[in-house]
Amino acid sequence: MSINGTTNTGHLAGNVLRFERSSIHDGQGLRTVIFLKGCPLNCPWCSTPESRDSGMERGYIRSLCSACGRCVNICPSGALSTCSTGDKVTYKNHECALCFSCADACLNGAVKKYGYRMTVNQVMEEIAKDEIFYYHSGGGITISGGEPLAQPLFTAAILKSSKKAGIHTAMESCFFADSQIIYTILPLLDLLYVDIKHINSKVHKKWTGEGNEIILDNLLKTSSSPNPFSLVIRIPLIKGFNDDMQNLMGTLQFVEKLPKVKLIELLPYHRLGSETYDHLGQVYNCSTLATHTTRELEAISAGMNSKSKNIPVTVGSGFNAK
Repeated sequence: MSINGTTNTGHLAGNVLRFERSSIHDGQGLRTVIFLKGCPLNCPWCSTPESRDSGMERGYIRSLCSACGRCVNICPSGALSTCSTGDKVTYKNHECALCFSCADACLNGAVKKYGYRMTVNQVMEEIAKDEIFYYHSGGGITISGGEPLAQPLFTAAILKSSKKAGIHTAMESCFFADSQIIYTILPLLDLLYVDIKHINSKVHKKWTGEGNEIILDNLLKTSSSPNPFSLVIRIPLIKGFNDDMQNLMGTLQFVEKLPKVKLIELLPYHRLGSETYDHLGQVYNCSTLATHTTRELEAISAGMNSKSKNIPVTVGSGFNAK
């Protein structure tokens, strides 16, 4: 994959979930975070389940539905019907054409559209609205997801256009991607965040659906890159999955092999986004999962810092929508 030598990437299109403006948790200064659609992993604690599928998705918020029938009447494929009790609408996913006429017709906001097809030019128009904040705060853009590397040409084109405009660039990634894709992206980055969810590949696969060999290999290759970006390792901290000291010490030992790493950031689990599973008709399997207390987080970071040779370990603000 390469966009080198490509002069006109402005009309290249990709699937965008949403924009988050004035973020302070995804890089230096005030940032515009562009969330893309699609992710190769299937983490059960994901706080943005609407980002996992690469295509457009329909959400339904039952509490907002008045069963007025507007969506039923306008649906061209007959995928919607009023249920027998007359107070809600039923949805046949396999018959839906994803035209989102129902979302346009709904007066209560009970139907949501997750995802938009956008060109690079359209994304840059959105970024341009925030440029004054980058200038005054030292901020920039961060591409997140989902997984940005699942749409490599689109991601690279946004980063290239942003660099050309003098905007600081960052990317958040699980790094489960072909190494050649990553090599194309690296020269376009000032800052790179990569998750290490578990150092044991079997445990990683049990919880996320994929092993971690590709991820760790990409990190080893990336950290010897001559490109002058900074690398931050993030650990989404999940009770009973990866918060034991054996895993954390193993992760620390691996990270200390990566000369580009400036920081390890622990991201404590939270339940933000759990309602979205219901909106998508999916089951949230982490509803009983406990969160870490402040004291527990301080003890974990202190334990890792006491063993770290030169990489500081901090506690972040929690999952940032990845």
